[in-house]
Amino acid sequence: MANRAPPFLADRGSLALARRLGMDPQQLEENIEGILAHIHVAIPGPPVSAGAHLCILSDSDGGGGVDRVSSLPDALLRDIVSRLPIKDAARTAALSRRWRPIWLNAPLVLADTHLLPAGRDEIPTHVGLAESSAITAAVSRILAAHPGPFRCIRLACVHLDEGHAQVARWLHLLAVKGVRELFLINRRWPFTLNTRHMPATFFSMASLTRLYLGFWRFPDTAGLLRGAAFPHLRELGLCSVIIENCDIDFVLARSPVLKILCLQGLMQSHLHLRLVSQSLRCVQIHWSDLEIIDVVDAPFLERLIICGYWIKKRKGTRIKIGHAPALHILGYFDPENHALHIGNTTIKTGTLVNESAVAPSVKILALQVRFGVRNDAKMLPSVFRCFPNVERLHIHSKRTDEPTGKLNLKFWQEAGVVECIESHINLLIFHDFRGEKSELAFLKFFIESAKMLKNLMIMCANGNLSKKNVCQWVFQFKG
Repeated sequence: MANRAPPFLADRGSLALARRLGMDPQQLEENIEGILAHIHVAIPGPPVSAGAHLCILSDSDGGGGVDRVSSLPDALLRDIVSRLPIKDAARTAALSRRWRPIWLNAPLVLADTHLLPAGRDEIPTHVGLAESSAITAAVSRILAAHPGPFRCIRLACVHLDEGHAQVARWLHLLAVKGVRELFLINRRWPFTLNTRHMPATFFSMASLTRLYLGFWRFPDTAGLLRGAAFPHLRELGLCSVIIENCDIDFVLARSPVLKILCLQGLMQSHLHLRLVSQSLRCVQIHWSDLEIIDVVDAPFLERLIICGYWIKKRKGTRIKIGHAPALHILGYFDPENHALHIGNTTIKTGTLVNESAVAPSVKILALQVRFGVRNDAKMLPSVFRCFPNVERLHIHSKRTDEPTGKLNLKFWQEAGVVECIESHINLLIFHDFRGEKSELAFLKFFIESAKMLKNLMIMCANGNLSKKNVCQWVFQFKG
């Protein structure tokens, strides 16, 4: 037990944070473990796998013991070594004199999970302090011995906050030697606002194409040199990172070819995400509490994906869609937690939607709705009218313990013509269906109105509903 990492909520600051959020410390710890699990899943895996199997095909004559691999060109051998886990890549230097310079000149992949005794791709939830120290020493030796460049560095098993100076040295080496992909996931617990800023050295890594940071306080960008930029960065992930609005703006402005932005587990409710980018294609926001998501000018943005909250929100997120002519996928919009603005129009129940308040490019729309809450469900006709060309609709029916009046079929029939339902939607996937009257009323209206509907999928929330029951309801609607 002495070797195990300390518990998450081990200091007074974290206990005070739990009380300030109105949460039991045990509940907060469970939520944090949930965030850890989500983030570990969200972080892309290493480009090489420790569990991969090599297939050896022998010649019909047995091969005669001839080493044909070593006769391959150096460029091809370097490519082979760069596709091996770090331990196997290092072992190639012992094969023969021919292989020794190959390892030193190959762009290596260093994933610290491959340095664990079990050698794995998945990031473990807990790492012992002794294991963390051993990995730290091994990483230092590898970075010192190899001249670079590195194809990918993925560190997720080290308590980096304990060796802040060591991390600064690593980042300096990587800046000098070159690295294309960097995943720097801290294991600092308790994770509070007092967490130190991570070293700003990575701003000098001009070769970066992919960057994921986890459980850090983002560097203050106010004092950085004007030339600090990520000229080749295509993908950025910030996972439970403490960051200010000006720093997000700085990174987006200094990443001219950024295509993918992933925000996971951001806990600062005052954050404003202002999207001004001529390159962004996809923005994913998971388990994050942002005050405003403002798509100001993103002409090539195709996907805006928002889902999950790590605590119950006290006030909602404003989603503002300005110039996004290529936006193809939007979701999940949630009337309970979101306020929708398109152009200069705030979308509310009964809003008369004009041409300036529509997003005609959206073809796939996802919604989370409490059908048992009257005000939430009454928002749907106005929301649908903002997206007249939707072809695929996903609806997640949310359970509520405090129903405030359910809408019947008459409401939906009196809502008037909804263009996307009448003329465009060909697929509806209804998640977490419970067979409640308010859900049935909406489905009946939808099925009767959707002239282009070809496919309907109803996914039940529990085992209380049989396939036979659901089919009977659907056939009744169609009749």
